[in-house]
Amino acid sequence: MERLSLVLVHDSRKLVEGFCDDCLLRNMTTESVRRYKSCLLIFGDFLTGRGATIREVDKWVLREFLQYVRFDRHVKEKTVENYFSAVSAFYDYLIFEELLQMNPVSPFRRRYLRSYKDDANDPGRKLLIVEEMSILVNSILDPRDRAIAVLFAKTGIRRNELLSLDIDDVNWFEYSITLKQTPKRSNRVVFFDDECAIVLKRWLKVREKLNPRTKALFVSYQSLKRFDRNGLYTVVVKYAANLGFHNPDSAKLEDHFSPHCFRHWFTTWLRRNGMPREFVKELRGDRRKEAMDIYDHIDHDELRRAYLAYIPKLGI
Repeated sequence: MERLSLVLVHDSRKLVEGFCDDCLLRNMTTESVRRYKSCLLIFGDFLTGRGATIREVDKWVLREFLQYVRFDRHVKEKTVENYFSAVSAFYDYLIFEELLQMNPVSPFRRRYLRSYKDDANDPGRKLLIVEEMSILVNSILDPRDRAIAVLFAKTGIRRNELLSLDIDDVNWFEYSITLKQTPKRSNRVVFFDDECAIVLKRWLKVREKLNPRTKALFVSYQSLKRFDRNGLYTVVVKYAANLGFHNPDSAKLEDHFSPHCFRHWFTTWLRRNGMPREFVKELRGDRRKEAMDIYDHIDHDELRRAYLAYIPKLGI
């Protein structure tokens, strides 16, 4: 314990590495761990700059850090929340390792961060109506970018799931895609319809002419390598902003359109069109949490027929 206490005071980076290893052991995604680590290293540099240690962090230090990220780094509110989420998770780890007895971040978040304030009127994520989604995807002329947007809307898959797709993952016989296994996903098979098939085939013809040395379904025009997260985000936001669906200067969540908004749209409109809740859960690939879920076996062909019946058409 004495050795660990010395580490707590003198070598925060070793603790961060230990925390990241613990996150991986808890089956968190590598991307989530990377984000946590990035936030914690910035927090560690801030502490070093003011001559403080992890053990000395209290509400006064946290208040200074909040001022630093909001007014010196000028980050968006969502990023502020990510910083404090990472720091809070880190202190929970220190408590579990019996290095500390209290997490100073939890009460601070409830007082100063918007997402931890009780507000029944707080609006949710941006939701386009079907006609607006149709306008968005049909406004995209680039075949790759259009295929990305339509695939997002028609499958509700996550950003990393789309980026990891290979050409061989697409089953053209039954219009389905097999996703890579991730900790967040249960069902790995998603379906697409004729509209999605049209734009995917158009992109594949362009991709064939590019002749990239990778099996990745979506590639960068510049490097001809697998498309990355930032590039994908920029593509989606660019077209949404052109139509007024995304306002980067607004602090309100409902004014922002990100890749995850496609998943929100997919889920909402399947439910509003009448698809049974258990079918929506299966298509989303959510990890099953309820005991009864293990007895709820869904037939593959029935799920596919339901998908084709309920997925909105976008006039492609």
